[in-house]
Amino acid sequence: MGLVVFDCDGTLVDSQHAIFRSMEVAFNNFGLPVPGREDVRRIVGLPLAGAISQLAPTASPELVEGLRAAYSNEWQKMRKSQTLEEPLYPGTLEVIEDLSAAGWLLGVATGKSYAGLVATLNHYGIYEKFVTLQTSDKVACGKPYPDMLLAALDEADVDKANAVMIGDTTFDMDMSRNAGVRAIGVNWGYHDASELMACGAECVINRFEDLKSALTQKSENK
Repeated sequence: MGLVVFDCDGTLVDSQHAIFRSMEVAFNNFGLPVPGREDVRRIVGLPLAGAISQLAPTASPELVEGLRAAYSNEWQKMRKSQTLEEPLYPGTLEVIEDLSAAGWLLGVATGKSYAGLVATLNHYGIYEKFVTLQTSDKVACGKPYPDMLLAALDEADVDKANAVMIGDTTFDMDMSRNAGVRAIGVNWGYHDASELMACGAECVINRFEDLKSALTQKSENK
């Protein structure tokens, strides 16, 4: 057994409606054209400021920071008013329970803020299941750089040969490759399975229930 590191948005939780809503509000606040949903889908997983920079490539650093703050404020407003749509994907709780019971160490590496991730995990009562939580505001460089995975390995005291990253975007696969860690893609998030495979996923699962067998298969093939 080793360390299984999950992405959050698009892998553990379906937060697309909240992401679209927050981005729409942020751009409207500054009188800017609202990015299309497909454009927004393509940048989910990146650190927020970097994602906004891709959506608004001509924006000044000051404008990017204003958009970032407006996005975060809308997200926090939804959380406080209990209107935040961030449901777990089917099978998430069962898989986390099963992997933990089987002896796997669990972690998260996400473009979310640390406070946002903790709030999400606590909402579903699974915070204590994870031995390492890595977020874009805890490291110098977020995805696709390896910093979060390397920090997770260090905190969990696990060699990279015994770790696996689980994610839904090419950013997750690129981070894994840059860190020298195996990667498994999931086919229910923001990037297509063919893209995940092209970026280094060893396989792409269609149901969370398939993860345990995929992990066992990898362990046996070492």
